[in-house]
Amino acid sequence: MSTREPQDSSAPPLRGTGALLFCRADPRTLGPVVHVLREPMLLVPAGRDWSVLVPEGEPWADEGEPVDRVLTGWATALAVGAPWPVLALWWDTEHGGCILAAGFRRTVGYEWLANGTPVGEDEAMHTLATRLGLDPVLDVESLERLTRPDPEADARTRLLALLAVLTRAGVEPPAGLMPGEPAGRLVEAARALPGAGPVEWSGWRDAVRAELDVVEAGRLGPWLPWAGTPRARGLALVQVAAGLPLVVRGIRRRSGGWCVAGALLLAHGALGLAYEVVRPRD
Repeated sequence: MSTREPQDSSAPPLRGTGALLFCRADPRTLGPVVHVLREPMLLVPAGRDWSVLVPEGEPWADEGEPVDRVLTGWATALAVGAPWPVLALWWDTEHGGCILAAGFRRTVGYEWLANGTPVGEDEAMHTLATRLGLDPVLDVESLERLTRPDPEADARTRLLALLAVLTRAGVEPPAGLMPGEPAGRLVEAARALPGAGPVEWSGWRDAVRAELDVVEAGRLGPWLPWAGTPRARGLALVQVAAGLPLVVRGIRRRSGGWCVAGALLLAHGALGLAYEVVRPRD
């Protein structure tokens, strides 16, 4: 199956900087967790059990941070400890790419130059297909085409082709939300869509509570602090050890996404260690 199905022969190249975050969760479930980003977002349904987030601001423009670095932090914060994967599509006038975050696993990504030249590692596409549950033959073959030279495919074409593969995983891209458009135009299109709604910061207490609710409902439930198991204690130590470097990295790079991801890990780990101290012993 060709990966060029969504391509419009008259489609212009990358017009500016923008990003879309696709999450395998319905808006009602995802909405409370988005608060951890501390960024204004528009939340839009994107198919059965899928949602897409459209950033209303442009922190990469205000702070001079590369868009891929911002999106890596955001995707990590949304996926850490959650039962859903997050796939971020990003672009600027010189590059375009994707970033996949899933739980506590290492994020993977792929990148193309504006003219479509691949500059990523082929193995990333295989990892992406596995973590999203795509067909190991047909879908992987389509993704592999995106890693090969093609003088007729620019970065926007590559991103549209990737989005075509995602439709086979249940993603239904909302009208007007297509890679390659500037952030302002994406926001305008998102606001006009039915079911779209803003997500605004409501404070750390609500954000951490929502994140903990998601973790408890997911596959990590037995690892939670109140489980009182050796696995839970070990996980708490790992979270603290992993969270501190992320916070330091976020502060050094002035990256809100990395700071949030690290803060959540520290909060989870500290909660686990505190529970071990105060819980009654048998």
